[in-house]
Amino acid sequence: MATYVTLYNFTEKGAHEIKDTVKRVEAAKAAAKQLGVTIKEVLWLQGKYDIVVISEGSDEIGMNALGLNTIKLGNVRGQTMRAFTAGEMAKILEKVA
Repeated sequence: MATYVTLYNFTEKGAHEIKDTVKRVEAAKAAAKQLGVTIKEVLWLQGKYDIVVISEGSDEIGMNALGLNTIKLGNVRGQTMRAFTAGEMAKILEKVA
């Protein structure tokens, strides 16, 4: 399973409906599961970003579908990055000349 980190910012709509943010995350977890993605952790932040989500997925198709479905709702804008564990990084470094 590949690990992904997504940084989100609330849109104006999402900020206006801030009281529903926890409920929206629960709905996102259910939607993610349907796509073969597991949301491991959701944290609300202070600073440049409003939310960070750590998730795992077996393929990029499910992850991208989840991202597009989330953005389509209009409450957040996000940036998803592939993250690597120490074990994965060690395998990558084995190929570095």
